[in-house]
Amino acid sequence: MSRTAESAGDFDAVSRVLDAFRAGEPVLIHDFDDREGETDLVYPAGAVGSADVARMRNDAGGLVCVALPNDVSESLGLPFMDDVLDHPAASSHDLAYDSRSSFSFTVNHRDSFTGITDRDRAMTISRLAPVAEATRAGEYDADDFGGEFRAPGHVHLLRGAPDLLSDRQGHTELGLALADEAGIPPAVVVCEMLDDETGAALSKDAARDYADRHGFAFVDGDGLIDELV
Repeated sequence: MSRTAESAGDFDAVSRVLDAFRAGEPVLIHDFDDREGETDLVYPAGAVGSADVARMRNDAGGLVCVALPNDVSESLGLPFMDDVLDHPAASSHDLAYDSRSSFSFTVNHRDSFTGITDRDRAMTISRLAPVAEATRAGEYDADDFGGEFRAPGHVHLLRGAPDLLSDRQGHTELGLALADEAGIPPAVVVCEMLDDETGAALSKDAARDYADRHGFAFVDGDGLIDELV
């Protein structure tokens, strides 16, 4: 395939995932073969309902996380966990695929019960989208967040790098950059796709087949960066 044909394919794939995100539909994003080598099922947080949580735990199988951008996280006082944990287990971060983890803490919406059911997690996740939008607009702060959510909980929060893809190129940043480009609230759900037979990350080909079977858009991280950065 020529470079021109590759570029056209990347543009078409990115256009399709942008259209899907604007429509509130999930997409599949493969990061990079030389990074995690994983494909995540990625949703606009505000569009997630109980059936979507069920799909993530049944079809994807990884950890269900909500990524928020750095400016929103800063305004809400959401730390990187490796900055605040005071325990020997947090003393060294020798990640094979990156320089630091994106994890902040975990939350439940205060109207949830146990927090782990599909309904409860969907409530927590979907509410984080308008919260992120209101926070960015200066209409919501850490005290409001504390009044609406409690920690610890069952939804993992991720904090995006300050300059997104210019700083870090993980699924956290890929999803948030996609949300910004799509013009939707800056909160996205990411969940790794795992292989039931091997227990390893689902291969790119298998992830692409899953996307085709279900009519979901699929994009490579390289193509996304080429079009968005």
